[in-house]
Amino acid sequence: MSSNHRTARRSPRRRIALVGVVAAGSLLLAACGNGDDAEGMDGMDHGSTAAASEKPGKEPGKDADASADFNDADVTFAQGMIPHHQQAIEMSELAGTRASDAEIKKLAEQIEKAQDPEIKTLQGWLKSWGKPTEMDSGMDHSEHGGMGGMMSEQDMKDLAAAKGTKFDRAFAKMMIEHHNGAIKMAEDERKNGKSADAKKMADAIIKGQSAEVAQFEKILDRI
Repeated sequence: MSSNHRTARRSPRRRIALVGVVAAGSLLLAACGNGDDAEGMDGMDHGSTAAASEKPGKEPGKDADASADFNDADVTFAQGMIPHHQQAIEMSELAGTRASDAEIKKLAEQIEKAQDPEIKTLQGWLKSWGKPTEMDSGMDHSEHGGMGGMMSEQDMKDLAAAKGTKFDRAFAKMMIEHHNGAIKMAEDERKNGKSADAKKMADAIIKGQSAEVAQFEKILDRI
C-alpha cells in the first residue's frame, strides 16, 4: 500500500480527533463562562432586589414615614395651638369693623393670613398621628395643656363691644398676652417635641409672634 493511500486513510481519524478536542474545549469554556455569568447575575439580582425593597433615601429596616416620628409633646402642642390660633383669628376678625388704627388693621390681617394655614397643617399632623384634632370640649382651654394667653369669654365680649381707639388699645394689650402664651407653648415644643416639622413651626411662631409683640408695644406707646 502506498504512503499516499495510508495518509488518506488516516486523515479522517485525525479530523475526528481534532473535532472532538475542539468540542470538548468549547464545552469547558462554555461551562466556565456560564458559571461566571451566573455568579454575576446573582450579584445583580441581589442588588436590584435590595434596591427595590427600599425606597430612595430610606435606611434599610427603618420606617421613613415622617408622620410616625412624634411624641406626646408634639400632640399637646398641636392640640393646644389649634384653638389658640382660632381665638387669635376671631380677635383679628373684629378689627376689620372696629379698629381705627391702620397699623392695627394691618397686623390683624397679617395674623389671620399666617395662622389659618397653620391650623390646617396642625390638624393634618394630628390626623396622620391618629390623634384627635380637638381637645376635650368640657375643659377650659386656658387651663388645658399649659395654654397661656387665652382670653376668657368675657374678655372676648368686651373686645367685641369696643370701637375706635378703645378697641385698638384693648386689641393690642390682649394680643400681646395672647402671643406671649403662644410663644411659651412653642418654646415648650422646641424643647420637648420630637417631630421635626412641629419644631420648625414652633421656631416660626416664636420668631413671628415675638416681632408682632414688639410692634404692638410700639403701637401702645403712640395711641
